[in-house]
Amino acid sequence: MNKYVINIIFFINLVFFNNNVYSKENIMILKLKSGDVKIELFSDVAPNHVERIKKLANDGLYDNVVFHRVIDGFMAQTGDVKFGNTSLKSFNLNRAGTGGSDLPDLKAEFNDLPHEKGTLSMARSSDPDSANSQFFICFEPVPFLDRNYTVFGKVIEGMENVDKIKRGDQSNNGAVSDPDKIISFKSL
Repeated sequence: MNKYVINIIFFINLVFFNNNVYSKENIMILKLKSGDVKIELFSDVAPNHVERIKKLANDGLYDNVVFHRVIDGFMAQTGDVKFGNTSLKSFNLNRAGTGGSDLPDLKAEFNDLPHEKGTLSMARSSDPDSANSQFFICFEPVPFLDRNYTVFGKVIEGMENVDKIKRGDQSNNGAVSDPDKIISFKSL
C-alpha cells in the first residue's frame, strides 16, 4: 500500500473513533415501562442544560419521576425531582410540575434547533432563565416553541415507547391521574 492510502485510512479511522467517543458521551437511555428510548444530547448548543440533565440523571434523581403533564399531539412533561418522584416522601401528584432540583435555575440557551417529533426541551416558567430539572418530549412538531425554549436533545431510537406514555386530561392542561414514570435515565 502506498503512503497516501495509509494516511487516508488512518485519517478515516481517527475521525470515526473520535466521533464515536463523542457520541457515546452524549447518549442517554431513558427506560420506560414500554421499553428503552435512546436520546442524543446536544452539548454543542446547550452545554449547561446537557450538563444538568446528565448530572441529575446519573445521580439517579430522575428514576421514578412521573410524566405529570401529557398532552396528546403536543408533548410529555416530566422531571420534577422534588414532587414528582414516587419513591420520595415529598411525592405529591397535585404538586408535581411545581418543583425542581436543589441546584440553581439555568440561564436560557435558546438555539435554532426546531421542536420536532422526538425533541427534548427544558420546561420553565414565564422567566426564560427559570429552567431547572423539568423537561418535555415532543410528540409532534411544535414550531411556536422554537427559540423560546432550550432544545437540548432528541430521541434517536424508541420513539414508539414515548408515544405509549399515558395521556392526561386535555381539559385539565394535560394533568395525568395514575401517570407513567421514568424507570431509569442514565448515560450509555
